[in-house]
Amino acid sequence: MSLLARLDRLPLSRPHYVLLLIGGLGYTFDGMDSAVVAFLLPSAQDAWSLSDGQLGFIGSATPFGFLFGATVAGLLGDRIGRKKVMMYALAFYAVFSVVAAFAPSYEVFLAARVLAGAGAGAESAIIAPFLSEFVPADRRGWFIGALAGFFSFGFVMAALIGRFVVPTFDDGWRIAQVITALPILMLLWWRRSLPESPRFLLHQGRTAEAEAVVADLERRVERATGAPLPPVPETAVAPSATARKVNLVSALRFLWSPAMARRTGVIWLVWFVITFSYYGFFSWIPTLLVNRGITVTKSFEFSIIIYLAQIPGYFSAAWLSERLDRKNTIALYLAGSAVSAFWLSQMDSPVSITVAGAVLSFFLNGTYAGVYSYTPEVFPTWIRATGTGLSSAFGRVGSILAPTIIGFSAASLGFAGVFGLTTAVLVAGVVCVIVFGLATAGQSLEELTEPPVQEATR
Repeated sequence: MSLLARLDRLPLSRPHYVLLLIGGLGYTFDGMDSAVVAFLLPSAQDAWSLSDGQLGFIGSATPFGFLFGATVAGLLGDRIGRKKVMMYALAFYAVFSVVAAFAPSYEVFLAARVLAGAGAGAESAIIAPFLSEFVPADRRGWFIGALAGFFSFGFVMAALIGRFVVPTFDDGWRIAQVITALPILMLLWWRRSLPESPRFLLHQGRTAEAEAVVADLERRVERATGAPLPPVPETAVAPSATARKVNLVSALRFLWSPAMARRTGVIWLVWFVITFSYYGFFSWIPTLLVNRGITVTKSFEFSIIIYLAQIPGYFSAAWLSERLDRKNTIALYLAGSAVSAFWLSQMDSPVSITVAGAVLSFFLNGTYAGVYSYTPEVFPTWIRATGTGLSSAFGRVGSILAPTIIGFSAASLGFAGVFGLTTAVLVAGVVCVIVFGLATAGQSLEELTEPPVQEATR
């Protein structure tokens, strides 16, 4: 009897939702850390008399760290396990957030932001592939989309910190960073509560441990539902039992092999498009609002409204991803983002900018819900964490470039030009997904990935 068939036939219940909460809280703090930077820029500029170029480097520091963190996390996640990487990455992030909070100079602050970003990027890249390996095929899109939705709570919290903490205290921008370091307290809970992925354990030849995890989850689901477990179906696709050692060279060779190149290319491009647009928008929106004559305090209030629009964006896309398929959901929300970005480029009053920005926020974050669901599905178990980490890392190239490009573009192209550029990038993403994307809804991870494994390794 297949362990994975036993795992996949379990109905979603309290044990799955506990995993969702634990992983989601990690994303909440990741989102808060990423978003709070936008509210630190004016204070950092005043504290150290920084130029616009230096502000751009601060805006790029966290995503630059994300790039390396996501890459390393993926490789380690496929070698030593998803759970260990998730816990150690969060601790690393929290430590350097505190260092950034007490930084005596711009240089120390910049370096600490890079390292904190590395920890957050590592933790962020590993959660989705980890939890996707516990969820039945018919609910996986909703589950991982809802998981990504926890980012939105972090952004709203960052906006509240930016509005009520940063301007209220003399060192409010430093206090804000201490607040973002609080997830260190989650480590003890994680260490006690999280099992390792049975799929990872099977691919490492640790069958007895995988059996224990699945059996424990079966007992907890049966207890939570109060009903007998569904029968175990016949499995059409057996997982590969060969343990493989993953390094960066072998991973890239496999991911860009003829059998995998189309999947990898689509995923990497979508990650770049959405992350470029997202960070370009959210890193600079408070500053752009201020430059259009809106006070800093009002700018932060408008930002809260824009960030609140993320919540329905994420969860509506999570709901649709099971009904329209992941690729169609991504294309729909990218198209909505493109239209919203163009609309924003035509606005000039504070209210109209805020409304258009909120709609853009809705669609950009809905796209992320689809992307986080889609990415782990297209990679085999033995390289799933690495594939997800490298995809996320490539996306971070967009987030590194976006604040700097938009910072310089704002001077030469103006407000309309900045979001006209964003529109063009988003349209390219829509075309790519519609033409080349893979349909994944309702299929087990093995059905989606075993044939490419066999073809690519013949």
